[in-house]
Amino acid sequence: MNEQTNNQTNSQRKLARNEKGLSTVEYIIILVLIAVAGISLWQEFGDVLSDKITGATAEVEGL
Repeated sequence: MNEQTNNQTNSQRKLARNEKGLSTVEYIIILVLIAVAGISLWQEFGDVLSDKITGATAEVEGL
């Protein structure tokens, strides 16, 4: 029974040191942060850009 507990403890230690999935989680976090930044920038500057396009269209139609 002691050997089984020892093997289980060693397996838990190896699993705790395993960093294979860690980089995937980091990439997902970075991707989410980039998406949030992109969405907030689009909301901030989307109206300004739309107004400029509308103004340019009106000016072109006036020619």
